[in-house]
This record gives sequence, C-alpha cells and structure tokens, in this order.
Amino acid sequence: MLGEPLMNRPCGGRFQNVIESIGNTPLVELPRLSPKAGVRIWAKLEGRNPTGSVKDRVAKSMIEEAEERSAIEPGHTILEPTSGNTGISLAMICRRKGYPLKVVMPDNVTGERTQLLLMYGAEIVYSEGAKGSNGAVELALEMAESDSSYYMPYQYGNEANPSAHYHGTAPEILEELDEIAAFVGGLGTGGTLMGNGRRFKEHDPDTKIVAAEPMQGELVQGLRSLDDGFIPPILDLAVLDRKIMVSNRDAIVWTQKLLHEEGLFAGVSAGAIAYVANRIAGELESGNVVFLVPDDGWKYLSSGVYTTPIEQLEGIDDTVWW
Repeated sequence: MLGEPLMNRPCGGRFQNVIESIGNTPLVELPRLSPKAGVRIWAKLEGRNPTGSVKDRVAKSMIEEAEERSAIEPGHTILEPTSGNTGISLAMICRRKGYPLKVVMPDNVTGERTQLLLMYGAEIVYSEGAKGSNGAVELALEMAESDSSYYMPYQYGNEANPSAHYHGTAPEILEELDEIAAFVGGLGTGGTLMGNGRRFKEHDPDTKIVAAEPMQGELVQGLRSLDDGFIPPILDLAVLDRKIMVSNRDAIVWTQKLLHEEGLFAGVSAGAIAYVANRIAGELESGNVVFLVPDDGWKYLSSGVYTTPIEQLEGIDDTVWW
C-alpha cells in the first residue's frame, strides 16, 4: 500500500468508563526519519492511552484475566514490581475497581512517576536504584512469597501481558497496513515483542521482529539487557529475528530527534526504539517499518532531556527512565 492515500480515521469514541477506552491508539508516519524513499517508518503512539503509556493495555489484560478466574479475593492487595508505567496503569485500574495496590519501584526513577502513583492511591516500596527494575522484581517476589495476602499479576511471567498485544496492538496495526517489513519494540518485560511478534509472524512469516536492547549494565529507559542476569519468563527468544544494542546516549539523542524533526514528544525509551527502527529501515529497499512509542514525555520533564544539550545532561547513566 506504499502508493495508496492514507485513510484518516477520527480518534475517540464513546465508552462506559475510562478502562474501556484503552487501546485504538494512532499510527503515525515519520517521513523525516526514513533514510530511503521506498521505506516508510510508522510510530504507534501508545501515550494516547488514559494514563499515557502502553502499559494500560497490559494492566487491563492482567487484571481482567485474574478476575475471570477469581484469582483476586477479598483481602488481597495487588502487588507488582515496576519501573513506573505498569504501576501507574495498575494504580488507575485498581482505583477504578476498588483494589488496594502496592508497587515496588527503583528509588531513582523520575519524580513524576512517584507523584502519579501517589495520586492514584498506590503505596510505594522502593528498591535499590542501582539494581534497576531487576532489583524491584527481586524484592517483590520476596514479598509475595512471604505474605499470602498479596496477589501479584507479575507482568514478567504473565501471558496476559503479550496477549494484550496479540489481541489488541497488532490487529490495530494490521487494520492500517497491509504489509509490515519489520516491527521494532523495546526489550522490557518482553510482552510487546512477543504479542506483536507472534501475530505479525502469523500474518507474514517474513516480517522481521527486532528488539532494542540496552548495553549491559546501563539503565536504559525501561529496557533491559539480558546479559544482566534476568530473562523474563514470557520472553521466547525464538520469536526475535534480531537484537540491537542501544546506549543511553543514543536513546537520548534520538528522543530529541523525534521531538525536533517530527514534533513527537516521547519518553526516552522511544528514542532507543526509534534509533533501531531507523537502522533497520536503512537495511531495507522498501516496505513499512513499525515501532511502538511506549509513552509520552510528560513523566520525564524534570530530567531536562528535551531542552538541555546532551553534553550538559547529568545522570544519564544512573537514572531509570521508564
């Protein structure tokens, strides 16, 4: 469909409540980022979800799946490790549904994420920031094992996570594009890559599924290096065609590039993913390259990454961004 006109569909709709409005996010072309005329780069803007991130899809899927099998009982507190977005999404949904929520989060995330969690009524337990999101997972698992009053959805091992993308994100993209040469996602819990990857491979086995992975030891914006010792149980490496390493510096440079060249105000993980999408596009002769923008930049304004030259930024390598 490279030569066909775009079908501009109106955003919005009517929903019974805010949870039902999750999904159906825009797919936007970014022509200034494409290195070749025959390759089109598309961004799925997940910041348009109610709490501003793709994790609204995951949180909704995990809680509704637990409700269907009566796993959440009276007296339970929902417990979840997070570096921010999943916790915020769960906090909104738990507030709406009346469940108490406790999140375990690294102590070096941006302040906006803490404020949003408190705003939605979540209780926060901080883990050691130097351990990144892996430290939050470790502490949350210890808490869940020692106290039966916790119900932990556990996004890293819950098949409802990739299912949210298999049944939601991927079909939305396929409604708009007849063919996808490559899909690029960030390597976090693995849910985005697994759910979209499986659905796209069913549609066309030649679609390349590419992961943006941080350098070992770097706390890149919610992504995780598999070399740091924790592989999420839902992650099946056989679904991936490639993994491409991204540094913190490249992630921030490309976050600024998204803003300055395309007007896209995105979180820093999107910069890492866009860097990889551009690289993959440069290797193709034609086709659509789709990448997922996990969230908008509102939670990262205090970091200064949007207005400060990168050579003047502090704390690039010791902040958990997403």
